[in-house]
Amino acid sequence: MSILTLIIVGAAAGFLATRLMKIEADIPTTIVIGIVGALVGGVVLRILTVITGFAAGFVGAVLGAMVLIWLYRMYIARR
Repeated sequence: MSILTLIIVGAAAGFLATRLMKIEADIPTTIVIGIVGALVGGVVLRILTVITGFAAGFVGAVLGAMVLIWLYRMYIARR
């Protein structure tokens, strides 16, 4: 991803993340959180992909599954 794409995606991700985590933040803070998160995440995933290749995809899949399990336990299983 290019830096511009990471910034655009990051702004949207920051908005979504603050809503999901129920954090009250102003718009500039929300955008900065998302942009920094997208930049850090993009760099980490790029490094993992270069270093480990296919294994990075597997690690990403496991992390994604862990997040979904956490979300399930926090929001659905409590009902």
